[in-house]
Amino acid sequence: MLFLVIVFYLLVTGFAMWLLLFPSGRELTLQFLASRISVLRDRWDRWNKTGDEVIAGTASGVRSSLSASIAYLRKNYVITSAILLLLVGPAMIAYLLSGKNMLQGFDDSERVANTQVAELLRGEQLVPPPPLPPDMFTTAEVVQVRPMLVDASRNWQLLNPEYAQRLLLVFKIMKEKHGYDMALIEGYRSPERQDMLARMGGNVTNAAAFQSYHQYGLAGDCAFVRNGKLVISEKDPWAMEGYRLYGEVAESVGLTWGGRWKLMDFGHTEYRLAGVMKK
Repeated sequence: MLFLVIVFYLLVTGFAMWLLLFPSGRELTLQFLASRISVLRDRWDRWNKTGDEVIAGTASGVRSSLSASIAYLRKNYVITSAILLLLVGPAMIAYLLSGKNMLQGFDDSERVANTQVAELLRGEQLVPPPPLPPDMFTTAEVVQVRPMLVDASRNWQLLNPEYAQRLLLVFKIMKEKHGYDMALIEGYRSPERQDMLARMGGNVTNAAAFQSYHQYGLAGDCAFVRNGKLVISEKDPWAMEGYRLYGEVAESVGLTWGGRWKLMDFGHTEYRLAGVMKK
């Protein structure tokens, strides 16, 4: 329905621009309208006089008008085709793109398994770090970037076990190789909380309930810990370098990193399993 409205709008505006920019087009249109009005007036007069004869004449007039229109289109098919392509093309492209998953967490493609990572994870079960004090999530710096974060779930047990192990492996590499201490700031997210965040606007999330891997325990938002404080701000150069490294490490263990999305979410990772996300 939206596609039809867009096409109709573009056709109307395009026709109006054509009339404004091309005097010959205005003249041709006015002549056409005048002739049609004259024909209709004649038909109406004859309708009052001859009844059935007018109906037959009207049908003939419609056929004549249709034939004239087709002849005009055939004669000027190059210009007409170009105008239609310019008008309909953008709407068609937008419609086709809308069928693709452009919102976060919508793509349900299956990632090729990293066999080395799988072998490593089978050989060692990593243990989640101890939970951070709640007051670390209520500082002014944190609330400004992530409001209502204090109510988010950071329970590792609610995450998919395979995703949890991959994320913990990322934490381990970030600490041992790059010197960054990391923390899970939100893991599983209930459908109600997802809808609440979606109502806050596209700058928070574009995904409604069950349109995010958070609802399936397959996604997590993470940040850094420095000097006993949670660092989320993207204005901090140290944190931005950490996010870059975090994205590289996460992708190396088979996770999807939100930093590559159009609506970038640097602290977000998810583990995409086929058949999980509802269409």
